[in-house]
Amino acid sequence: MNQVNYLLNDCLIRTKHVEHAAIIKLKDGTVWASTVGFNLQPESARLLSSAFLKNLLQVRREGLYFKEKYYKCVRADNCSIYLKNVDGGLIAVKTDLYILIATYSEGMYPSVCVEAVEKLADYFRDKEN
Repeated sequence: MNQVNYLLNDCLIRTKHVEHAAIIKLKDGTVWASTVGFNLQPESARLLSSAFLKNLLQVRREGLYFKEKYYKCVRADNCSIYLKNVDGGLIAVKTDLYILIATYSEGMYPSVCVEAVEKLADYFRDKEN
């Protein structure tokens, strides 16, 4: 486990309101790091990159299929996409270099998941400047 994996675990998983998390490199859509058990396939990573870079309006209107599950859009702007379904939700936050992804499941608080991901994204934004 590398430093970035530890960061995901310490900042997100330990909240007990993030089920899985990953970081995607925005430049090429590759997965830089992910938590144990979150096998993010390249096409899923590229789908999220594309959602921010090309299809934001479509995501707002139609939602998104991610890892064979449909998610309804709750919020989508240039920096954040919040999605939910009957079982939980997906939070994606973009920085200049990365997309941070976190999922939550039933029984977890979406607001805690959102806050943790947004704070970690702010940390990365500070490091990028």
